[in-house]
Amino acid sequence: QVQLVESGGGLVQSGGSLRLSCAASGRTFSAYNMGWFRQPPGKEREFVAAISRSVRNTTYYADSVKGRFTIAGDNAENTVYLQMNSLKPEDTAVYYCAATLRDYSGNYPPGGMTYWGKGTLVTVSS
Repeated sequence: QVQLVESGGGLVQSGGSLRLSCAASGRTFSAYNMGWFRQPPGKEREFVAAISRSVRNTTYYADSVKGRFTIAGDNAENTVYLQMNSLKPEDTAVYYCAATLRDYSGNYPPGGMTYWGKGTLVTVSS
């Protein structure tokens, strides 16, 4: 069992930065591949970024955030981060952290994740 708690969301102006954190509990946290997803208002949940413990901490990003967002994990702190730079109004969404033992070698499908946090809201004003 893995429990995930996101934090770090808030209101930021376009062009600004935020860092989201996902604190995990569970002794086997380091074995899980971790992902960040988001759900914009009125839209479906979508993949943002993932870090694969299965493949030497390889990282994957959605095209819409590539070059602006960075995912990183800290096993000692049982925490995964999402650094978000050059934020745009279209990045406004509830951001979720999720975990799975499977590696998808690319965009992780929301349906393929096993554990989810409750989300944190990011609002980017224009």
